[in-house]
Amino acid sequence: MTAKIICVANQKGGVGKTTTTVNLAAYLAAANRKVLVIDIDPQSNATSSLGVDPRTLTHSVYDVLVDQMPAQQAITTTQHLGLDILPASHDLVGAEVELTRKLARERLLTRALEPLQEVYDYVLIDDPPSLGLLTINGLTAANSGVLIPVQCEYLALEGLTQLLNTIGQVRDVLNPELRIWGVLLTMYDGRTNLGQQVVQEVQTHFANEVFKTIIPRNIRLSEAPSYGQSILSYAPGSNGALAYQALAQEVLERAEKAQPLRTKEAL
Repeated sequence: MTAKIICVANQKGGVGKTTTTVNLAAYLAAANRKVLVIDIDPQSNATSSLGVDPRTLTHSVYDVLVDQMPAQQAITTTQHLGLDILPASHDLVGAEVELTRKLARERLLTRALEPLQEVYDYVLIDDPPSLGLLTINGLTAANSGVLIPVQCEYLALEGLTQLLNTIGQVRDVLNPELRIWGVLLTMYDGRTNLGQQVVQEVQTHFANEVFKTIIPRNIRLSEAPSYGQSILSYAPGSNGALAYQALAQEVLERAEKAQPLRTKEAL
């Protein structure tokens, strides 16, 4: 089976992009799927959130993109069975400049992933909160589409126009299969009128793409990365964990028409 490559992107920071990448990956792996997370954000938050210290890496996605190292040499395992990561180091900060000197620079990640297509069921790419060459590489590689986290806060859709324009340009020039695969509402507080209004607004704009699952504001979700753990490991009974388990089920249903998700951790 060819890997389903999904790019998690939003040029606005603080919307739950990395949280979604890490926790969705953990639950997909718990559902017996072989999963790879690719961290192409220079902040390396997905890397550290999965228990890998960016400061101690021998190889990273930087080596893959800039030096054309085979991706297999830079991939490392995580605490979750079936979940690997192509980690980011802080060297990635300078990658944008170095990539401009490369031929077919927008397709470097696409080429790096070709040998892995039959190895993984899902590849989740954590894009940086910008629209530079790293993000373009993620969008170009995404054969299934883009998952856009949108926080349930004031002006939630502000700035999305630029991202949608970029997606359109990548589709026209680099990846004709690219589409919005899903829109995920995050940081929802049902006690506020604002949160409810944002849900309605997003559901109106993205009626066919928005997930039914809404990720709540949850202190456990905020705490887990500081311990280098996914929410599945850190607090599997929390509201945040149950939400990401439900999201994983929706993803499987969309991608595979799968049966209801059952994991050992959920029993």
